[in-house]
Formats: sequence, C-alpha cells, structure tokens
Amino acid sequence: MDEEYDVIFLGTGLKECILSGMMSVTGKKVLHMDRNKYYGAESASLTPLNEVYEKFSKGYGPPESMGKPKDWNVDLIPKFLMANGKLVKLLVGTGVTRYLEFKSVEGSYVYKKGGKIFKVPADEKEALATSLMGLFEKRRFRKFLMFVQEFDEANPKTHNGVNSSVTTSKDLYDKFGLDNNTTDFIGHSIALYLNDNYLTQPCGDFMSRIKLYSESLQRYGKSPYLYPLYGLGELPQGFARLSAIYGGTYMLARPDAEIVYGDDGRVFGVKAEGEVAKCKMVICDPSYAKDKCEKIGQVVRAICILNHPIQDTNKAQSGQIIIPQNQVNRKDDIYVCYVCDAHCVSSKGFFLAIVSTTVETDNPEQELLPGLQLLGQIEEKFVEVSDLYRPIDNGVSSQVFVTESYDATTHFETTCNDVVRIFEQATGQPFDCSKVKTQPEDD
Repeated sequence: MDEEYDVIFLGTGLKECILSGMMSVTGKKVLHMDRNKYYGAESASLTPLNEVYEKFSKGYGPPESMGKPKDWNVDLIPKFLMANGKLVKLLVGTGVTRYLEFKSVEGSYVYKKGGKIFKVPADEKEALATSLMGLFEKRRFRKFLMFVQEFDEANPKTHNGVNSSVTTSKDLYDKFGLDNNTTDFIGHSIALYLNDNYLTQPCGDFMSRIKLYSESLQRYGKSPYLYPLYGLGELPQGFARLSAIYGGTYMLARPDAEIVYGDDGRVFGVKAEGEVAKCKMVICDPSYAKDKCEKIGQVVRAICILNHPIQDTNKAQSGQIIIPQNQVNRKDDIYVCYVCDAHCVSSKGFFLAIVSTTVETDNPEQELLPGLQLLGQIEEKFVEVSDLYRPIDNGVSSQVFVTESYDATTHFETTCNDVVRIFEQATGQPFDCSKVKTQPEDD
C-alpha cells in the first residue's frame, strides 16, 4: 500500500459510511476498511436468515416453515427515519435516494400502565377520538400543540412569557396544566426522549423535536416514520456507493486492521495484512479505538420473528410502540419496532419485531419483558447485549475521530447528530448538506 490517503475509515457502519460519502464528494481521497465481509458493521442487515442463526450461535438453522432464507433481511440495530429528519435531508442532498426505495411506517403507538397500547394521534380527528386522554385534557393538549407550532424565536408576539433558553420543559407543561400521563406521552412518543432528563432542561430543543414530529407526520399522514425496502443495510451501502463514485476505495474482510501512530502521537496510517496504508486522518467506530473511548452503559435488543401482526394495532403491517419509563417504573424507555414482508425483510406472512432498551440491571433480557409481552406468540428470538462507548477526546491532536455507539432509540436523529459532530471536528467546518455538489451520473 504505497498510496497515501486523506482519510481512512475503519468500520462500515452507517455513521462511517455517511462520513465516507461526504468526505469523498468534497474531494478527499478515501480508503474504507472493515473486519467483516459485509457492509454495515453493527448497523448491518443480515441475509440470508441462516446468517442470523449463525451470529447468535443457535446451533441450528431456520425451519422450512419460515420460507426461503434469502427473503430475509434482519436489522441488527433497528431504527426508523423521521420523514422530515436530518437523515432524509442528507439522503436527498447527496443524491443517495437514487439507490433506495422507502415505504412509510403505518403507525406509532404508546403504552400505558395496565398493558394497553394506544395509537399516537396522527391528526385532529384522531386526537378528538382517542381514549388516551379525557375531553378536558384533549383541549389543554390542543392548546399546547398550537402554541408550540406557532412559537417563533424571532417573533416575541408568539412567546407568551416563554423564554426557550430559560423556561424548562416542565415549566412549559405546567403553563398549560397538562397531567402526568399526557406529559409522558408527549415527551416520549412525540419529542422522543429516552428518559425524563429533558424536563429540567430549557425547552428550546423540546419544542424543536415536537415540530419535527409534526412536520414528518404531515409528509405521509400515517406516521412520521419511513423505512427502506430490504432493510437498513441498504443505507450504508448507498453511501458507500456514493463514495466509490468519487474514487473511494473499499476493502472488506480485513480482521487485523489496526491504527498505527507516529512518535508524535498523531496517526500515521492503518496496518492490515502486514502492510501499512498511510493517511492524514482516521475515522472509526469505537471497536477500533477502545483506548480512546469510555464505556457509558449497555443496550439490550431482542430480535423476534412473529407470524402475526401485533395486537391492538388494527393489524398494522409496521409500526413503533414506545413504552415510557414511568409506565413500567424504569429510568429509560423501552422501544418496540416492527416491519414485515411488505418492506422486503421477511418471508410472506412473517414479521420482524425488535424490542430494545438501555440496560439498568444485571438481568437485561428481563428488562425487555413489557415489550416482549406485547408481541404475543414468538416463533424465534435472538437477544444481544451491546456495550455503549463514547470518545473521551475530540480527536484533534491524534487525528483519530471516533463515533459513538448506537443508542436504544428507534430513530436516526441522534445518529445524525454524531455525524455532524465528527464532520465538524475532523474538517473544522460546519456540516452543510446544501453545499454538497450533485453527484455525476454513474454507470
């Protein structure tokens, strides 16, 4: 490897592939390596189904009743895209949408104590009809939403005594007299917070999240979420293709890839198969630079195969169910998301449902029980506990920039925030998708 690269990426997870595409289109010479033989790393979609059984060491393969193994594309880290969110804007801005096809997710639901789930209202008619809250609470909820939608930082007439950088989210709730059940529903099913820490924070971010949910909902009507056909593994592959068009080089199945440093502590290159590829910068996932990370917790995920839709969803073919922490006496929410053959991820008649949460005890699988109980009969279950890491420095001195692990949320907003952080630290420039030039026609 005599060539020198501007950037070497280690790991083909979605974050690394997005950044690889962005660096390539802005003229950087890019080399991308992964220890695996497939794209996606932690955020891959495994196919055929036999690979899932092998990864989780089941000791047996899928039964014939589950159809052709090649019909399955199983996400290891399930997430949906907000229809008006950062990732969709990034996909459109870079032209990667030309390689992908999306389908809207049919419903968004919230869990209440007692084990019942309710559809998150998608419009005013559903809001008036829902049994999620009483009549007077619906009026207060409506006034709250109208205020948030009309709030304009630049127009004091819309503030009504609210200072978005001082007024806390709890203060905002109290201003409209909303009860605990409603605030639970808003904070976790609309603003999509992992826990209640946001309540004591200034309400600017909180209101922005509600507006994003509303704007995304208006795009397609059923729910604010989108999901790619053939699984989330299509996303890193789309950005990898973008990078390749602009000269990026990919090398898979390099299990021995390791970062090499110079005497000054700055990155010198990456060594693989006895050769060193020189570079000015490395961007990688935490598994390649654990010495530059700290463990901040764990996430537990259960991938479940069902042969029926989930109860109380009106037989919806796809959806998300959020179990707010307070409803099950936890510190963190539990998430359930499910898709089916309509998204080309399973054999006909089967569903893939993934339950996930942040680990709080020494019995992680037991923590998923409220979500698993909503699924009914489970044909097969694959459980994995993953460590969460975040970098302990900004990477500027060593020129090694490390992404954070994927959290338990079932949307990509936190993923995109991390991409923005890395891009700005690595380039010293703000991340502006509108400045990315349109890609040339590829063969």
